[in-house]
Amino acid sequence: MQLSRSSSNADILAVLNEVADAVSVVLGSNTDWGLSGVRHSQYSVDVAADNAALAILHAAGCAVLSEESERSGEFGADTIMVIMDPLDGSTNASRGVQWYATALCAIDQDGPRAALVVNQASGKDRYWATRGDGAFHNGKRMSHSGCTELKQAVVGVSGLASFRPKWAQFRALGAAALDICLVAQGVLDGWIDFNSHGVWDYMASIMICGEAGVSFAEHEDRDLFVTEYASKRTPIVAATPELLEALQGIRSNHG
Repeated sequence: MQLSRSSSNADILAVLNEVADAVSVVLGSNTDWGLSGVRHSQYSVDVAADNAALAILHAAGCAVLSEESERSGEFGADTIMVIMDPLDGSTNASRGVQWYATALCAIDQDGPRAALVVNQASGKDRYWATRGDGAFHNGKRMSHSGCTELKQAVVGVSGLASFRPKWAQFRALGAAALDICLVAQGVLDGWIDFNSHGVWDYMASIMICGEAGVSFAEHEDRDLFVTEYASKRTPIVAATPELLEALQGIRSNHG
């Protein structure tokens, strides 16, 4: 299937699902959890997963921005670019921690069109959204928890705060794409990045959150939707604007 800006959201999402399925096959047959030796902290299976994904996306006429292979293809007025992390949480996967995913976000010149995050560890949990159509988990429409107060919030984190915030509890799960989707699902109330991430780690999940009515921001008020490989951002996600303001305060005080 060839994709372009005029393609339906359903057709774009179908290609993203095809990509996630191809990565699943790679992971299911993988026996090599060694490093690739090409890029710092890159596993050999990251490269194999990326190659499987690129074959499908390039055949569909998509440009790609991937954590593993940087930018390829031409992104113009009538084309689709897919921003992806074929294996988010690869350290979890290498250690047998059952929390890792494929994250894919298709964009056109107006921004995100379709997003898919697949929990490759469970083999069954799929989170997706298309522009203007809401966000879903395995076909069920998602909505956030509605939490407004920090003292009641269970917050996901990447990295650790330099002090003890006054939230109820926190979780450090190790796969940002999946972690952020839990806020859209109402499982977590918020999520803070205490470091920074590439756009492939968060864009699909941020789109899903936006379609679920979740509030989000970038720590330094920069645009989260970027297409430069070297750009790093610090996303913050919360069920409500009130909680987002509290989490932004925590991140600002972290330094």
